[in-house]
Amino acid sequence: MPTVVLLDVSLSMSRGVDAVSPCQEEEDTESQILRKDLAVHGCNILLDHFIQHCKLEFASLIVFSSVYKVLMPFTRDFEAIKGALNLVDECDKTCIEVGLMGAAQHILEEWGNGTPCQVVLVTDGNAGTGQHHLQKSMMSSHSRGASQFPLPFPFPAKLNIVCIANPNEPCLQTSKPLYQRLIELNGEGDILVPEGNLTKQSVSEMFEHLIKNNFSSYSGVLHCGSLSAPVTLSPPPQPYCRHHDFEIMRVSVDPTITVLGFLNTGDVSSPPAFSRHLVLPLSAKGDMVMLPKADAGSDDEGTGNDEGKIPSFCVLLHGGLKRENMVALSQVGENWYGILYSWADNKKKSNLMLSLFVPGVDVIPWMGKLSNLGPASQLPVNPYGPSDTSSPFPLKVHEKKSYALNSVVWVRQGGLQSDIQKILRHARKLPDKTQSFYKELNRVRKAALAYGFSELLEGLANVLERECTLLPPTSHPDAAIQLQHAYEALRSHDRKDSRQNITPLKTTFSGND
Repeated sequence: MPTVVLLDVSLSMSRGVDAVSPCQEEEDTESQILRKDLAVHGCNILLDHFIQHCKLEFASLIVFSSVYKVLMPFTRDFEAIKGALNLVDECDKTCIEVGLMGAAQHILEEWGNGTPCQVVLVTDGNAGTGQHHLQKSMMSSHSRGASQFPLPFPFPAKLNIVCIANPNEPCLQTSKPLYQRLIELNGEGDILVPEGNLTKQSVSEMFEHLIKNNFSSYSGVLHCGSLSAPVTLSPPPQPYCRHHDFEIMRVSVDPTITVLGFLNTGDVSSPPAFSRHLVLPLSAKGDMVMLPKADAGSDDEGTGNDEGKIPSFCVLLHGGLKRENMVALSQVGENWYGILYSWADNKKKSNLMLSLFVPGVDVIPWMGKLSNLGPASQLPVNPYGPSDTSSPFPLKVHEKKSYALNSVVWVRQGGLQSDIQKILRHARKLPDKTQSFYKELNRVRKAALAYGFSELLEGLANVLERECTLLPPTSHPDAAIQLQHAYEALRSHDRKDSRQNITPLKTTFSGND
């Protein structure tokens, strides 16, 4: 998951740390440290974690004050980012809106709007002053009714706001509700404040807490029968969270990934995935193994470690899936499944990948419930045919669903307005459009009765009554009679026979009497 470190370099970041007891020599030394230095110290802790545990992640460094600047575009060279942090200069005033705009624009240019990202905003708890004050920006954006404010981001993202400030500072207490509003606008994220006095130790603990909650690497075991191997997933899988009417569904990936069976790649095709992850083996120390040839992310098949002598189950599984053109159906949690497969980003290198579905058993429509799958050898008849040339998928559905239902759905105001205008167009062409007029009238009336939208029926009756009074003298007599009959029937929607369609009134003018 790409990460943007958004660092505040305003003048207020060059303030010293206020010690509680200046008379003590140790605290005097601590008070000489600038807040900018503590911010750089915390960012280095995050980058050191990437170097050790997240080698395949991308990170970027953006600094901002009243303007923003991309110091380091997305890269895996975390040492270069640490070097750029040491060259940061202070600028003028704080403008968080500008920084968020810069982060959004940079992510859209590099990753588009479909890649989940992390944005870590490091500031001193000052929301800014003057024209670009955060509160003014949020209020002006709301009053304009426009989408000029950068939040919510146009892509899936977590926004974590890290405050280099003492918890009891008045400035932080004033800014905290604004920061919380930013998190609510984005939809996901957190505000982190040091516990106790502002020191290197408290800042280190705060960034460790940030890493634990958002950047912890996944370490698990891949099982297939009696074979197993310690693995890690890159990027780490995020919990699946979905809000239902009366509960919140939250599921996390288990530390054990179990291979349940194997399927032809053609049978699975390209199912919808919740997330995709690179599967890498772990060494005995728990470190990610990055091997040039004999690893799970290589084209070699067989066994190997850094000297090619220790067997690797990941390599064996990857080679088998690639050679046989198959996928491994795996269980990653309670009622949560995914598939392991070989994926090649170019002709020379391929990787063992894991695609996670949304939790549930009925996630691939053409395969039915995954819980019903089992070994083909235990069935009385081979579902793949005598010569294994046919396939039982996609499953044949006995009941064919009809997609020609003439249902009425009003999601936006324009849809309802369009239906009313269609009725009026037919009304103005009566009696030539009598059948079309009553067809559209009954369609809207039926939907209004189903939704309990009695106000719509009364309003439509008033509109038709007005149309009746505005008919020109040259209009056909049957037009006024049909319009009067229609709006009177609309106003009697509370009668027992209101579910019956309104039929055209037979008159001597229509030739039906």
